[in-house]
Amino acid sequence: MTPEMLFVFSVLGVTILLFLSDKLRLDIVAMLALLALMLSGIITTEEALAGFSDSTVLIIAGLFVVGGALYQTGMAGLVGRWLYRAAGGNVTRLMILTVLAVGLLSGFMSNTGATAVLLPVVVMLARDTRTAPSKLLIPLAFGAMMGGLLTLIGTPPNIVVSNALRDQGFAPFGF
Repeated sequence: MTPEMLFVFSVLGVTILLFLSDKLRLDIVAMLALLALMLSGIITTEEALAGFSDSTVLIIAGLFVVGGALYQTGMAGLVGRWLYRAAGGNVTRLMILTVLAVGLLSGFMSNTGATAVLLPVVVMLARDTRTAPSKLLIPLAFGAMMGGLLTLIGTPPNIVVSNALRDQGFAPFGF
């Protein structure tokens, strides 16, 4: 094993430990790992910055901005209140409506972002209906995964595969 390989594995190990310990924010840890590899000469500056100019990365970042905006503007709270009123306190109806709501939302933004936006809402609904959070969180996760398959932008892998198809000379996915 070469010294470069040992260094890369060391950086990877430290990065994983810092991710698990949660002592630093995840974005800071990722940037520090990238910086360590760049300053050590393992990767060039161009290689280190290449991902930031990739259209896939920019689209996914934009989808997280949209998700954050939906949460900050109170739209998530409105959806939560609507879900509670529409379900009438019935947990089964609430599960079905949660799947439908997150599925529709995740079709037009990242399914991860949709889950993040509705996660606090669903936990609040579980508390209000005096039910175990898992009864609503599992339908939330499944609905987000299914909804992410509706459109090209619903889940990051759709974008990645579409770009890979285009790069190989095939027709990319349509919206």
